Amino acid sequence: MSHPLTCRNYIAGEWSNAASSATLESRNPADRREVVATFPRSTATDVETAVAAARHAYRSWRLVPAPARAEYIQRVGELLRKYKEELALLMSREMGKPLTEARGDVQEGIDCAYYSAGEGRRLFGQTTPSEMPNKFAMTVRMPVGVCALITPWNFPVAIPCWKAMPALVCGNTVIFKPAEDTPACATKLVEIFAEAGLPEGVINLVHGVGEEAGKALVEHPDVDLVSFTGSSETGAFVASTCGRTHKRVCLEMGGKNAQIVMEDADLQLALDGAIWGAFGTAGQRCTATSRLLLHRDIKEKFTDMLKERTSRLRLGAGTDPKTDVGSIVNQKQLQRVSKYLDIAREEGAKVLIGGEVATKEGLQNGYFFQPTILDFVTPQMRVAREEIFGPVVVLIEVDSFEEAIAILNDTPYGLSSSIYTRDINRAFAAMRDIEAGITYINGPTIGAEVHLPFGGVKQTGNGHREAGTAVLDVFTDWKTVYVDFSGNLQRAQIDNRS
Repeated sequence: MSHPLTCRNYIAGEWSNAASSATLESRNPADRREVVATFPRSTATDVETAVAAARHAYRSWRLVPAPARAEYIQRVGELLRKYKEELALLMSREMGKPLTEARGDVQEGIDCAYYSAGEGRRLFGQTTPSEMPNKFAMTVRMPVGVCALITPWNFPVAIPCWKAMPALVCGNTVIFKPAEDTPACATKLVEIFAEAGLPEGVINLVHGVGEEAGKALVEHPDVDLVSFTGSSETGAFVASTCGRTHKRVCLEMGGKNAQIVMEDADLQLALDGAIWGAFGTAGQRCTATSRLLLHRDIKEKFTDMLKERTSRLRLGAGTDPKTDVGSIVNQKQLQRVSKYLDIAREEGAKVLIGGEVATKEGLQNGYFFQPTILDFVTPQMRVAREEIFGPVVVLIEVDSFEEAIAILNDTPYGLSSSIYTRDINRAFAAMRDIEAGITYINGPTIGAEVHLPFGGVKQTGNGHREAGTAVLDVFTDWKTVYVDFSGNLQRAQIDNRS
């Protein structure tokens, strides 16, 4: 086992310990005997220092031309390419996902860097005719100010990049609070931003736990915007706090995503999508396929195919190239998944495969849960409505396309969705009628691209979107500008009306 990394906060261009000198450990979830890193347990004192640094840096950073700000982000992308393998390996060790997926996580950061850098030359406003003579009217985008970015552990590079890169290109300064399960990934990422030459105070890193450092960030009066990705419960606290303090808030929260498989579907293709959607990242994705809505005509055949493929999935450390499904991130999350299996049995669901903590040789020192299929599930069961965030998929039989759409929509969440069918009329009806921020036709519920908006409806979010040009509406304010060169007082709606 390698020597633990020593992570620190990054504030005003300097690496530092928490003011209290308290530290925490990050352990490898595939082998909890290995300490991957130690990191500061920051408090409100450290948050205060970081916010002051970001506020000071904002004065000059907002005046840097947007194309010049974007050049820093372009360099971050180039450095991410350079360190891709190192960062992917660190990610696999720290949060458990297989190396193939970890490389994809870093690649998403690279893609986001190049896309965001391009937006530095495109932060378009509008020009429009004035109703008055000799008067010019236009809109321009203005930065919001100091942004707190609170991110989860399941995509420890991609999601921080989704937030930080457009925020910085738009002229904001940021304070990045990563999940306590992935401090080493966050540290390496910020080291890359620093290597790209960003001025001091423009990006700041504050480690710690959510109830301390995260809460202090959300409540700080000099933070202008909070961008949060995490649970709906924590998101509700963030939203209510920002509402009371008049902060802008962007929320990306839970999901209970469904894949519909109709009787005319390409079953092999649908199977590939179901396996990837349900068990990629050990089901620890907000876009994970946690419900399979199967038409009665193909349910038995598809279920047999699904059981057979699932039985061949190999559990193991993410760093092992033979691993298909990695570990659960920590003990608390493992217990959560186990609890939901108890609930499923109590509700009358049948475990077709899996359903237990995995403890066989090579897995006993980690947090592993068997890939699990639950059958005879009804739409009102808790396992069909609540986010489990583990390698568990439930099967629900449907009699028709209309019933499938109704069951898919009958959930508090609305992030991602999928339908497999060869019927173009059904496909377009699904695009229209599914209540979700993302819909895939003949594809899994997983697989976002950085140039398209990402987010959901209902309790999944609060209407904002990350990625694509939609993210610019999170990290900028619109300003309307009028230039009157008539030399006279001109009163709109008055002087131009008879």
